[in-house]
Parts: sequence; structure tokens; C-alpha cells
Amino acid sequence: MAKKVKKRKEIKRKLLHKYRLVILNESTFEEKISFKLSRLNVFVTGSLCIIGLIALTTLLIAFTPLREYIPGYSSTKLKKQATDLTYKTDSLVANLNNTNRYLESIRQVLKGEIESGEIDMDSLREQFKLDPNSIDLTPIREDSVLRAEVALEDKYNLFERNTGGAEIVLFPPLNGEISNTYNVEQKHFAVDVTAPTDTPIKAVANGTVIFSEWTADTGYVIILEHKDGLLSVYKHNGSLSKAQGDVVRAGEVIASVGNTGELTTGPHLHFELWSNGNTVNPLDYIDF
Repeated sequence: MAKKVKKRKEIKRKLLHKYRLVILNESTFEEKISFKLSRLNVFVTGSLCIIGLIALTTLLIAFTPLREYIPGYSSTKLKKQATDLTYKTDSLVANLNNTNRYLESIRQVLKGEIESGEIDMDSLREQFKLDPNSIDLTPIREDSVLRAEVALEDKYNLFERNTGGAEIVLFPPLNGEISNTYNVEQKHFAVDVTAPTDTPIKAVANGTVIFSEWTADTGYVIILEHKDGLLSVYKHNGSLSKAQGDVVRAGEVIASVGNTGELTTGPHLHFELWSNGNTVNPLDYIDF
């Protein structure tokens, strides 16, 4: 027991024993600075300095841009920027693909390089059929009142003439005499409708203008994109009323009859219909 007490006192004495650190002038041995130190003071001071350095380094890494220079460390801001750039890149790629498809469709329509595909009218009508057994047809008062109001409005609404049950009926772009019909063998993928110059030409259905320009062969041309991959093409127009990007409704005037382009023989409308990249006979869809 006495040895333990003696050893403890010896450790305490060594820790608290005072030493003097003196800095002398080498030439004159003049005392410049002196410090009274002990092992305990040196240990405590060194520990505090190490802790301070660790804290300072942590603060620099956590709250300053210096952390970005540490290998393998990436900031939240950089991650967010990388994610945003990835989303933007995906959007740009999608827009580029859509634009390329638009341009390819327009090129095919203008040059007529695609052979006509056989369209199964039964399959087209099938997608518009409804199963009566899956619908509750029990009439209610509110429904009857609404139906009466809609029927009264639709009676004088020209924009709803292209709806007719399961049949696919589009709004006629022009009323006139058909001078040339759809003929695949002659590569005439359209119906030519004659009419006086400046007669209004109307959109066959709701859609968006994806092309509205002058071409050397077919004069003023306007192309509309509709739902379900349907394109309507109007060529040899005298003038155009809509620009690319405009949204139009069925029956809205988009151009006028003319005689423009090198391949025209008189005032008429050269009208084409394309379904999912294939030409179709407009007479199967429209009653001129």
C-alpha cells in the first residue's frame, strides 16, 4: 500500500515539477524570454492545440468550399446541379427525338416516299367502342338537364360535326368537286378538290400546326397533327392563315384555295391523310 502511495506521489511530483524554458542570445548569452513549465501544462496545452486544430479543420471542411477539393467528397450543391443537368439532358434528348420524328414525317409527307399501308377499318372502329355492361346507364335528373343543354348547343355548333358514335368522321376541309382521287399505283396519295380561288379551307379536326411554309413543288403547304398519330396535309393553297405551333379547332379556317406550286393545274386543294406514318384514303374518313 505504501508503495502505491509513494508511486502516486512520484507521478504527481513529475507532472507538477516546474521547469524553466529560457531563450538566450547566442552571442551575448543574454536572456530574452523565459517560461515556467511543467509536464502537466505542456500536456494540457498540447491537447488543447490538437483539439483546436481538429475543430478548425472540421469547420473548414463543413462550411467552406475547401471541402470540394477533398478527393472522394462531393457537396450537396454539386449533386443537385448534376441531377438537374441530368433531367435537362433527358428533356433535351426527348425534344430532339420528337423534333426528328416531326421532320421525318414532314419530309415523307412532302415527298411522298412511303408506300401506302393497308388500314384495318374494323380495328380503328373497335378502339372507339364501349361496353354497355361496364357503364351505369341509369338516368338521373342532373344528367337529363345537362343532355338537353348540350343538345341545344350542339345543334348550332359546327365544331362537333366530326363525332358520330363508333365511326371515324372528320370535318370536310372543303366542299367542292373531286377532280382526282386517291391512287396508290400513281403515287397520288391524296384527294384533289376543286373550288374557286380564295375559298376558305378548314381544319378537319382539332390539332396543332407542325408545318406552314412555301415549297417549290406544292406552293403554300400546311400540315396539322391530330391525336392518335393522324396528320392532315393541305397543299397548293393560295394563302395560309396559321403559323407553325398554332393550335386549331375542327372547322377553323387555316388557309384558302389557290393555284400555287409547280405541280398544280388550277385552283384546287390537294388533301392528304396520314395515319402513323402511312397514307390513307381520305374518302374513307370524310364525306366531301
